[in-house]
Amino acid sequence: MKKNIFKTALIVAFTIAISTSCSDKFTEVEPSYAIDSENYFNSEQDYKNALISAYDMLQPSYINVMLGEIASDNTVSGGESANDTPGIQQIDNMNHGPVNANLKNLWDWMFAGVQRCNYILEFKDKTDFTGKNQIIAETRFLRAYYHFELVKFFGPIPLKGDKRFNVDDEKSYPRASVNEVYAEMESDLLFAIDNLSVNAPQVGRASKGAAQALLGKIYLYQNKFSQSAAVLDQLILSNHYSLVSNYNSIFENSNENNSESVFEVQYIDTQGADFGCLQCSEGNVAVGFNGIRNYSGPFFDGGYGFNLPTQEAYNAFEVGDSRKNVAVLDIAAWVLANPTASYGMGYKHTGYYNRKYLARQGDSNIGDQNLTNPNNYRSIRYADVLLMAAEAFNRTGNDAKAQIYLNLVRQRAFGDNNHNISVTGTALTDAILKERRVELMGEGHRFFDLVRTGKAASTITGFTINKNEIFPIPIQEIQFASGNWEQNPGY
Repeated sequence: MKKNIFKTALIVAFTIAISTSCSDKFTEVEPSYAIDSENYFNSEQDYKNALISAYDMLQPSYINVMLGEIASDNTVSGGESANDTPGIQQIDNMNHGPVNANLKNLWDWMFAGVQRCNYILEFKDKTDFTGKNQIIAETRFLRAYYHFELVKFFGPIPLKGDKRFNVDDEKSYPRASVNEVYAEMESDLLFAIDNLSVNAPQVGRASKGAAQALLGKIYLYQNKFSQSAAVLDQLILSNHYSLVSNYNSIFENSNENNSESVFEVQYIDTQGADFGCLQCSEGNVAVGFNGIRNYSGPFFDGGYGFNLPTQEAYNAFEVGDSRKNVAVLDIAAWVLANPTASYGMGYKHTGYYNRKYLARQGDSNIGDQNLTNPNNYRSIRYADVLLMAAEAFNRTGNDAKAQIYLNLVRQRAFGDNNHNISVTGTALTDAILKERRVELMGEGHRFFDLVRTGKAASTITGFTINKNEIFPIPIQEIQFASGNWEQNPGY
């Protein structure tokens, strides 16, 4: 089971960490430490507490997942009305700009994660103890994770090496190029691979396999297909992970952190939260946002009705694909099968919900029920690894191996070998991208897959080439930089 990662020490961690609501400036995400931060890191426990703090900023990455779906052709915004959470509505309509609260949150929260990692790395040599390399390796994995989220959303971002950003640094530090950011991520992950164990020391912490998978992904995003194929193949051939036989079970709370889980963001439902500090929630906020509006009935809890799958997305599944009704809930069909159930219709109602991340009944949901759901986010699944490897091998000309890895995923989906793919070349590339869509629907990857493969403009309504590949830097950050940073093109 999950949920025990560092939780007993979490309160301690908050004495050296801060919510990002205290300031609008990314350089002021720096904690107001309850202790003198320069005189910390005097013991192994100090490093562990700081690492807990660094992990904690994974939890507000729920917004990244939602926006990765809503910006794509998979889902529409939903909500109560066209004025409900305007930032999400704008992204769905592809008319978002530098004034967008949801993008500002994403920027702040991911940079808070970077800051917490850099705090540890700034003092990595202060105190020695057995096992410190494990902590440093996890820290560098986490920094790569946060940097990846930032670079895929915003493009060039500032870097300061193993130092925390200070107030007004944005006036002197330029935004590093995308290549420079990727180079730092590669360095961090290569160190992590060399120093992390195959088995993580606790559920929810990073393992060698998680670092290999993330490195393979960032190679793929850079079109470094040979490197991606090599590191992902090494992970696959380790035989440490396997596909769960029942696709339906993957997304139930009772089967989290299973054999298919390469890395999951851990959530619990026993610590309250409210809208005053969404990033403070230890629960998966996206689950409540995704929830069925005004729902009454069995199995599910209700929610706000955002992030609604489209009819076209529902139709993307082939006949006989067992994933269809696991990924997407047809609410009319559900009510027909469960006559005691009822629901309401909100804005852009499609009749479908993101079933993977809907609230289930029986959770504690301390505080606001819609903000404290315990559903883990399956950030990297083994199926994703297989499909990334398939694409990498296909792009390097090894279609035979690409077919093997693609068809492992399809055999689980259809329960037979009759649906195996045998095409080659660009037809195989397209088949892999289609498979990624249906296998990973609702998990936040679709927009970025479309962008990196050059298919976004022909797929996403309102998408403008040379603009919408990335999102605008929040206007506050441009203003704070006093001319040192330029806004992304088109914004």
